[in-house]
Amino acid sequence: MPRPSPDDILPTYDRVGPDWAAERSQALYEAGWLREFLDAAPGPRVLDLGCGSGRPIALWLATHGAEVTGVDGAASMCRLFARTLPDRPVHHCDMRTLALGEQFDAILAWNSFFHLPPEDQRAMFRTFAAHAAPGAALMFTSGPEAGVRYGAVAGAPVYHASLDPHEFRAEMAAQGFEVLAYAPEDPDCAGHTIWLARFAPTGA
Repeated sequence: MPRPSPDDILPTYDRVGPDWAAERSQALYEAGWLREFLDAAPGPRVLDLGCGSGRPIALWLATHGAEVTGVDGAASMCRLFARTLPDRPVHHCDMRTLALGEQFDAILAWNSFFHLPPEDQRAMFRTFAAHAAPGAALMFTSGPEAGVRYGAVAGAPVYHASLDPHEFRAEMAAQGFEVLAYAPEDPDCAGHTIWLARFAPTGA
């Protein structure tokens, strides 16, 4: 079987979206980090990139006062998100081409950004900055080291990639993000590698 490529990600999630949503853990092991994320944000407007079905993360954020806007490149995920949070906007869009013309108090890319190839991950920090209000929180998951790995969602193979932690720090600094916390393979969060930063552009 050929290895999956980054180009397979959105078609795969579009195809297996309902199965993925049914299997997705609702244990909310992410809650501690989500609290830190909201505490770091200067306001309630949250942009959730790769929002999936909205369960459990976007729903948790909404019940804790966030005004969540979802973005997902898979149409099936957008439909599921709209059912979960029918009063909140969701945009069917590849995050790499996102240009909403809005700024948000917090930007989240949980288990989504790491499906992009390295060159697109580097470019995404400009997209994050373009959608960040002054003082906005940014949180995303990555790999613990540079490289490519392969996983599966709902039985379908998927691509993952990561930059080196030093490169992540350099890319964030170049776009005005200050790292607040970094936890590689956090044992309290199911082994996820998590970054939390604040947008503090020069002159803001």
